[in-house]
Amino acid sequence: MTISAAQNYKILVVEDDPSVRNLVYRFLNQTYQVKFATDGKTALEIFEEFNPVLVILDWNLPDTTGYKLCQEMQKRTNVLVAILSSRTSEEDKIKIMKAGADDFICKPFSLKELEVRVEVLLRRVRTVTPRCLVFGQLEIDLASREVRLKDQILALTPLEFDILYYLAIHSGKACSRRQLIEKVWGWQCNNYASAERVVDVHIGHIRTKMAKVDAAVPNFIQTVRGYGYIFNPSPRNHKVVVN
Repeated sequence: MTISAAQNYKILVVEDDPSVRNLVYRFLNQTYQVKFATDGKTALEIFEEFNPVLVILDWNLPDTTGYKLCQEMQKRTNVLVAILSSRTSEEDKIKIMKAGADDFICKPFSLKELEVRVEVLLRRVRTVTPRCLVFGQLEIDLASREVRLKDQILALTPLEFDILYYLAIHSGKACSRRQLIEKVWGWQCNNYASAERVVDVHIGHIRTKMAKVDAAVPNFIQTVRGYGYIFNPSPRNHKVVVN
């Protein structure tokens, strides 16, 4: 990614520790458009005006938690969220995943690690070849990162979009929960039994959002008992459009 292209990306840093905040802000501001906030209230105000593509969010804030703020922001836009935390237990990581976060950065971290993690996250919004997957009444547009069902846009989070897209491009093939964790989240977990429950939560969210459009639509995502999920539309409704 060139500097000129990178500067189009807006990043909001929400951190109350001045040493961490200033370090992250100065480093990222060399490449991206960056603003910062020190509490949840200010963060939401800046979020509405700035419209960032990525929020780097501290787990503990003076007036709220990263859990609540992550969920509130993703209700408003399909923003990517990376959580900063000094907590390293498997339980805390699972809680962060359940909040809908796209990545977890453990304190202390190096600037090189931060650079790589931000770059990886921003790949999700970068497109090279626009592609639209069409399954009957369901359209998954990689170029705009939008999903339409019966011509209505589903309000999916970036993580939900990535899960659905991954299943769709492997249409007809069963994907294990562990495979989804490793390929979509990009995480290696010590306790897969706990992490795999998070996959079920996000699949449930996708299904619920589809059902709100039309409860009678086909069940595109089917459960493979004891294993994972399969995207299995009717063969006659399946085509791939590449523009």
